[in-house]
Amino acid sequence: MKNALVFKSLMALSISILLFSCNKTDYGNSSRATGWKYNSKDGGFQVNTNYKEQETGPGLVFVEGGTFTMGRVQDDVMHDWNNTPTQQHVQSFYMDETEVTNVMYLEYLDWLKGVYPPTEPKYKNIYHGALPDTLVWRNRLGFNEMMTNNYLRHPAYANYPVVGVNWIQAVEFSKWRTDRVNERILEEERVIKENAPFEDVSAESTFNTDTYLNAPSQTYGGNDEATRGGKKSEQYEKRNDSTGLYIQRKDGLLLPKYRLPTEAEWEYAALGLVELRSYNIYRGRKKYPWDGQYTRSGKRRTRGDQLANFKQGDGDYGGIAGWSDDGADITAPVASYDPNDYGLYDMAGNVAEWVADVYRPIVDDEYNDFNYYRGNVYTKNAINPDGTVKIVTTDSIIYDTLSNGKIVARVLPGGILQTPVDENETYLRTNFTQSDNRNFRDGDKSSSRYYEGFQDENIPNRRMYNSPIHSVEPSAEDSTKLDRRYDESSKRTTIVSEEVRVYKGGSWKDRAYWLDPAQRRFFPQDMATDYIGFRNAMSRVGEKAKNKKTPKHRAPR
Repeated sequence: MKNALVFKSLMALSISILLFSCNKTDYGNSSRATGWKYNSKDGGFQVNTNYKEQETGPGLVFVEGGTFTMGRVQDDVMHDWNNTPTQQHVQSFYMDETEVTNVMYLEYLDWLKGVYPPTEPKYKNIYHGALPDTLVWRNRLGFNEMMTNNYLRHPAYANYPVVGVNWIQAVEFSKWRTDRVNERILEEERVIKENAPFEDVSAESTFNTDTYLNAPSQTYGGNDEATRGGKKSEQYEKRNDSTGLYIQRKDGLLLPKYRLPTEAEWEYAALGLVELRSYNIYRGRKKYPWDGQYTRSGKRRTRGDQLANFKQGDGDYGGIAGWSDDGADITAPVASYDPNDYGLYDMAGNVAEWVADVYRPIVDDEYNDFNYYRGNVYTKNAINPDGTVKIVTTDSIIYDTLSNGKIVARVLPGGILQTPVDENETYLRTNFTQSDNRNFRDGDKSSSRYYEGFQDENIPNRRMYNSPIHSVEPSAEDSTKLDRRYDESSKRTTIVSEEVRVYKGGSWKDRAYWLDPAQRRFFPQDMATDYIGFRNAMSRVGEKAKNKKTPKHRAPR
């Protein structure tokens, strides 16, 4: 009798839940808040009710986010103690299928050279500042001039990963790529004038994604014909012609920014855990981007083949010529080896890769274990007295002079000038209190062993990270030259600072130890090498899974 009552109660509850789920009102194109129709001919709120999901940008593959063990769980033979395992969660994102190649970077250089001719004195630093350092191939006891002269531009190396690019240059390439991709999307959707990316572009008239979203009338130097002269596709014809609006963020047409991946994203993507459910692998026991604990294939048809391009021993960069060779001595063409389970190539070997993070010996998972990233510098759009955003002109290009004297353009004409956030954004906040957070909880006074002895913050040996301070200033004798002053102090103990960045993965120049995605190293952000390249990532907006709706709660059967 008791069991029968329990059964009847459960059935009644199940029926109630089922009826509730079936009776949910489908508002369709009407507001759940007011009942008013969206996109009404007579006015009303305009909203994109046909949005499906984010388009996959050129060169990218989807990486579904999740939790994983970040860091090394096996022996630390180098005794760096900088990759202690932590449990982290990353959101879904997109990542380049391969490293950025020479031909991709040359496309960037060609665009810069065409829009900002280096023959004009006021533009020469834009192009020259973006050039990779081809001298990274030189070795005092090596015959490498062939790579110095040919690696970047010779067609034989077109699909090889670009090297000699410092972290800052990689960031600037990512910005350029964002603008060109979104410009192409607008042209294909016939929102901007056909061929505007070619016919309406000059040093004073360029397309910038942030400018288009914040001040669209200033895009292409204020050329209204270019930004509104397209023959709109049916999807955007009504809202542009009848209301006079430009495409906005809420239309879901423009893609988020191409950027460098965070360290957590890169390591998660490299591990390729998507097809694996083993408890040990989930807990961090997976050693390489591929399955298994060895660098040679164990499959019957390819047994013995190398699975990545790396240095196998002293004087051995590829093996004995023949079937056992790994196919490369320096770098190899991208996608020369099988991808991991996410479809990503060369996540171990070929070249190591820049990631976005500032280096610190610890990953502070006690403070944050979601989308971990050290390097946030919050800025906002600079505003003119009349309330409009400040657009950079050809007379106000923003440059950085690096520690080695190289001059790099950071904000090109057509972009929006950025300023640090101030108390208007930080007042009474608990989640952030300042613009620059690169040394948050690590490197500031309160986290230093010398905290009690702080008298003067300008005394270098009072800083937690006592890194060299090089200076580059215009020469007092000749303003066209630079006075480089190398820090020769004998009291420097480290190069760790806010200007050193993490790079991940092994390279053609590294032993197998560094192929482990958990390994982490660092390098000054304004310096380049012959073994560090990069690839881009892009954040995903909307649902975590691709082409799949979030599972709904269902009534019990």
